[in-house]
Amino acid sequence: MTLIGKPQTTPLHTVGPGGLHTQCAALCYRVRKGKPQILLVTTRGSNRWILPKGWPIRGHTPGEAARQEAWEEAGVRGDLYDACIGIFTYSKSGPQQAGMTCVAMVHPLKVKTLEQTYPEAGQRKRKWFGRKKAAAAVREADLAQLLLQFDPKALQL
Repeated sequence: MTLIGKPQTTPLHTVGPGGLHTQCAALCYRVRKGKPQILLVTTRGSNRWILPKGWPIRGHTPGEAARQEAWEEAGVRGDLYDACIGIFTYSKSGPQQAGMTCVAMVHPLKVKTLEQTYPEAGQRKRKWFGRKKAAAAVREADLAQLLLQFDPKALQL
C-alpha cells in the first residue's frame, strides 16, 4: 500500500496497552545508472536486514524522526522527502518488546553522504541493494512490496 500526502507535524503515538506502536522509517536511496539502490541496515540482535527506523520524536515530523534514525543507525546524511510514501507492520522481537506490534511510516531519504563515524557504527552492518534484492532481503511482505514499487522519479523533491 502506498500513501502520498503532506508531512504530519504531530507524531503519532502508541494506541492503547498492547496496541499498535508507531515508528518512523527512512527509505535511504541513491540512483546509479538510472536505477534506484536502497540502503538496508542489520538489526542489532538478529542481524536481519531492515530500514533504519525508530520512535517518533516530540516536536518533529515523522520524516524528521526517520532522518535522525538514518543518521544514528546508518551514518546517512541526505535530502528528506517529508511525506509518508507507505507503511508496513512488524512485530518487535527484543526481550523487553517481544510481540509488540508496530506500524512504520516510510519516508524517502536521498543519500548524499555515508559517514564512517556515527552513533551505531560498530553495532550494525549496512549494504546497498537493488529494489528486487532489497525486497528479498527483508522479512516483512508489505515492506518488500513497498521496496519493489519504490520509484524516486515519482517524488517531488
